[in-house]
Amino acid sequence: MKEFDVIVIGAGPGGYVSAIRAAQLGKRVAIVEKKKIGGACLNVGCIPSKTLLKHSEMVEEIQKANSWGIKTGELTIDFPKLMKRKDQVVQTLTSGVEYLLKKNKITLFQGEASITEDLVVSIGNDKIKGRDILLATGSRPFIPPIKGLDKVDYLTTDSFFDLEKLPKNMVIIGGGVISVELAFAMAPLGTKVTIIEVAPDILLTEDLDARNVIKKQLQKKNIQTIIQADIREVKKEKVMLVDQEISYDTLLIATGRTPNIEVLQNLNIKMDSSNKFVAVDDYYETSKKHVYAVGDMIGGYQLAHAASAEGLVAVHAMNGDMPQTLQQTEIPRCVYTHPEIASFGLSEEQAKNTHYDVKVTISQLAGNGKAIAMGETEGFIKIISDTKYQEILGAVIVGANATELIGEILAMKHSEGTMNELASLIHAHPAVSEAIGESANALFQQAIHV
Repeated sequence: MKEFDVIVIGAGPGGYVSAIRAAQLGKRVAIVEKKKIGGACLNVGCIPSKTLLKHSEMVEEIQKANSWGIKTGELTIDFPKLMKRKDQVVQTLTSGVEYLLKKNKITLFQGEASITEDLVVSIGNDKIKGRDILLATGSRPFIPPIKGLDKVDYLTTDSFFDLEKLPKNMVIIGGGVISVELAFAMAPLGTKVTIIEVAPDILLTEDLDARNVIKKQLQKKNIQTIIQADIREVKKEKVMLVDQEISYDTLLIATGRTPNIEVLQNLNIKMDSSNKFVAVDDYYETSKKHVYAVGDMIGGYQLAHAASAEGLVAVHAMNGDMPQTLQQTEIPRCVYTHPEIASFGLSEEQAKNTHYDVKVTISQLAGNGKAIAMGETEGFIKIISDTKYQEILGAVIVGANATELIGEILAMKHSEGTMNELASLIHAHPAVSEAIGESANALFQQAIHV
């Protein structure tokens, strides 16, 4: 039986990043994957969805250019070719991960893993033993108990990217981040999209002002949004609500994800208070010594970069390094709509509940020179801070490239800078990032263009 210092179960962002770091620390490492290298993120999540969103963004840029006076011919969509490009992007990245695993001399086992109490891992006929085991098995789509759903054809967020034909009329059940992103991806390509959400609003995990901007954009794209929906039944080509019927040729179920915890069955590992996720300590060790868990298995932010960061903490803990624990308030949260939403830290309400003396400053992009020149004036920079020490508590950016811009404020917070330092930072002109400085200076009543 082969023995390893670290065995990683799952080769998504939580797994492969951890495996590579363990190898960099001199560990003998094995990684087990039952499906595809790269996990859900690279194959059916972050990467393919952002590729489609880029396609749709280009359609909208062409339309904008026409309105500005740059005339093009008739716009046509070759959907199979777009999907082929998506496949090429995914293949490039998954091949890159495979290369990195080989480069770092990590042994790859393909197949489903089972683990015994003495940390022996079986993959088919192979048996390996690890000193430490990291569980990074991710999650799968949650399918709600809707009447009739088992009798119709539908897509999940895992199968959506296998589409070969552009839908004409797509209904999405679910109004979370993935649902709204895919609506933004498909509508500009010519698909009529309807979002059906049973909750009081869409994007409930996001800032209210940010949600309002996105809802206006949904209306501009003729994406119908039905909230507080009472879904009675799903039939072939029809979703039956209590007060109306919604027709579709393509039905997508995007109602969240549920953790893959089947690998735990022989380990007697404690679950958290919800009994849904694995309970871990600050270094991601479970109730069983030498077994760690990260990513979607443990709740928290179901984000690829969160899983990777958790895995790095876990691996350094295995190495005896006692790494700095991960600060949840320093994990960026991103929504790749158009405009994008990016945020981190505490909301105004959360900060007040934590007994800070809170001040919220906002700079609208409507007055930003670069945003006006680009025709990207929808959005704002919002910073939540503490007036006593000018500590940065959180931020929300809505706008073009918000997911890139958020790093500036987050870097300032991470390096223990305050609103004073952020306000005194010199920004290039013209740049959308100037609005960050404006929002910071607004705390001191010294913003110029607000």
